Amino acid sequence: MKIAIPLAGGKLSLHFGHCESFALFDVDPTEKKILQREEIASPPHEPGLLPRWLAERGASVVITGGMGQRARQLFAQQGISVVIGAPADAPERIVGDYLAGTLQVGKNVCDH
Repeated sequence: MKIAIPLAGGKLSLHFGHCESFALFDVDPTEKKILQREEIASPPHEPGLLPRWLAERGASVVITGGMGQRARQLFAQQGISVVIGAPADAPERIVGDYLAGTLQVGKNVCDH
């Protein structure tokens, strides 16, 4: 399983479309552990690009603070699950909490 976390300033970006880069984590969901982390720069912003771009990199889950409805639909079309309302925290902590089933999520901070 590969989990994508949008980053801004080294922490989870609350606004998905405005992230600087992505942390991509290869994880073992059975063992609940991170196997590998890779950070890659985001491509230039273009509506509808990120779902396809992340799918090409093998992402199966995206965890973010906020995301618009259209982006969520595009991720669903790519077969990528989206977790919304995550805190602006260290990506390793977020992935660890997600794998442990203890990730605390709140409201979608995106209003479009």
